[in-house]
Amino acid sequence: MQTINITFPDGNVRQYEKGVTAMQIAESISQGLARNVLSAKINGEVWDASRSIEDNATLQLLTWDDKEGKSTFWHSSAHLMAEALEALYPGIKFGIGPPVDNGFYYDVDTGDRQLSTNDFAAIEAKMTELARAKSDYKRRDVPKDEAIRYFEEKGDEYKIELLQDLADGSITFYEQGNFTDLCKGPHIPNTEKIKAVKLLALAGAYWRGDETRKQMTRIYAITFPKQKELEDYLHMLEEAKKRDHRKLGQELELFMFSERVGAGLPIWLPKGTQLRERLMNFLREEQEKRGYKMVITPHIGKKDLYVTSGHYEKYGSDSFQPIQTPREGETFLLKPMNCPHHCEIYAFKPRSYKELPLRLAEFGTVYRYEQSGELHGLSRVRGFTQDDAHIFCTPEQVKEEFLNVLDLTRTVLSKMGFEKFTAQISLRDPENPGKYIGSDENWNNAENAIIEAAKEAELETVTELGEAAFYGPKLDFMIKDAIGRSWQLGTIQVDYNLPDRFKLEYIGSDNQAHRPVMIHRAPFGSMERFISILIENTAGKFPLWLAPEQYALLPISDKFHDYCREVEEKLALHDIRGFVDDRNETIGRKIRDTELKRIPIMLIVGEKEVETGTVSVRRQGDGDKGAMSVEDFTSYFKGLL
Repeated sequence: MQTINITFPDGNVRQYEKGVTAMQIAESISQGLARNVLSAKINGEVWDASRSIEDNATLQLLTWDDKEGKSTFWHSSAHLMAEALEALYPGIKFGIGPPVDNGFYYDVDTGDRQLSTNDFAAIEAKMTELARAKSDYKRRDVPKDEAIRYFEEKGDEYKIELLQDLADGSITFYEQGNFTDLCKGPHIPNTEKIKAVKLLALAGAYWRGDETRKQMTRIYAITFPKQKELEDYLHMLEEAKKRDHRKLGQELELFMFSERVGAGLPIWLPKGTQLRERLMNFLREEQEKRGYKMVITPHIGKKDLYVTSGHYEKYGSDSFQPIQTPREGETFLLKPMNCPHHCEIYAFKPRSYKELPLRLAEFGTVYRYEQSGELHGLSRVRGFTQDDAHIFCTPEQVKEEFLNVLDLTRTVLSKMGFEKFTAQISLRDPENPGKYIGSDENWNNAENAIIEAAKEAELETVTELGEAAFYGPKLDFMIKDAIGRSWQLGTIQVDYNLPDRFKLEYIGSDNQAHRPVMIHRAPFGSMERFISILIENTAGKFPLWLAPEQYALLPISDKFHDYCREVEEKLALHDIRGFVDDRNETIGRKIRDTELKRIPIMLIVGEKEVETGTVSVRRQGDGDKGAMSVEDFTSYFKGLL
């Protein structure tokens, strides 16, 4: 019997017979574990749990608790949905059906039939029926000519087109029940694991994202291994609708969009501008404590600048069209990133090691031409402002600077109420080196610096291959909001490549020229996206220090307006922001409207308050606080900050 060594995530090594599967290994450990296994990570690659392992390998068993486990589950569910669709609507044709962050979709061509949400119940019922059949997902290698013949017989031109791009010998089919699909996998062991099904939405999607091609129907859905998890998810969706930043942004008069200005270009209204400015001022103060220097760079730059940096190659297709000036051959671009401009600031004059680290910070607006179908309120826009900074340092300073940035990021997240987070170490995709610029040596140095710093800071981390920026690895901060959704907030990147491309130098203590290392960091990420998450996390009930309007003065009748104005002036002297609601409305209506505007504090004024020189204080979510003098309220207010 020939054996192989299997190394587990904890470093433990066990011997198994060659050809063993991940599921058999799980069964050898415990039947309970085996019941929960959805797929396995073999040498960093996700496989079917039923696939034979022929050589020594590292193994991680994947369950619903793992990101890759969920992805496998939802990918398999897409095949189950396709089987149900084919059973219900013979002749239907299929494009692609990948998993997404929450569930999956399948692009389909239904011919003359028009699917609607009225069809959802029948499709869900069929999927549930097929899942209960306990069909195994079976992987099969298929020669290219055989694969093409199969889909020619089905009349599915979409799969045939996908096959044209694949090399013979690399093609696999997956089968379950009466359905066969072109797919590289992996999949869960069988359909029985899919216990709860919900179709979510329909959308149009051009085949292969090409607006000149046929528009297919995209069906979004989600599945779970337990019915209770689906119920919890649907409850979360309902809560998310109430918190939708696009809806609240309008109701609270924070921002707007105008078709005349252009899609994806947000306009900040006065209250939203106040909110945004306070966030920026908070970060400015924190940066000043840590030795950052603020800079301002233009919104455009010459094309050559971004060719040098590599951004034109990587972002050119997603950028706005080049700007041609009256001068022949002179081309500018709206800037896709701030880093090339900061490299030019560094190169402004000769630098000595004594000047390093040099920390340059900017709230810089950048532009990407996102496809119209991908725009989404503030969270996906075409013009956004990054809280960008670039630290130029010696190689010996990288770890310390990285740890300093970690400290700043933790401070920012804590101030915003995000106490718990996971740090994602985003590394290169070893299978796709063409995505990146720079030497292996530079990449190895940068990746090791991030891994060591994260370990020293005792961060809870996960590692993701293929998620690095094109110029360097990064540490991304993953937080959960008030209703359990995960978001990426803030990033730190170590970059040996841009200093190389811009030929940046400093004179070291040996009087020789050396190349600096560049650390990119943005604790908020983009102001637009961060504020969209903040709105939804707080449901528009911002922390008191951040609220555009911290109180509303509500006079019971117009004869108390003058007194309210006096109170407003006194509070302004203490930098307490608010307004007098002098509308000709009942006090009940004023209270109700103030609550809807999510204003943290109401100060109600009637005859008794005027006589005693007080205000009646009511705090949103915390009830009446009684009557207070203006001085006592000021002390009470400051105690809340």
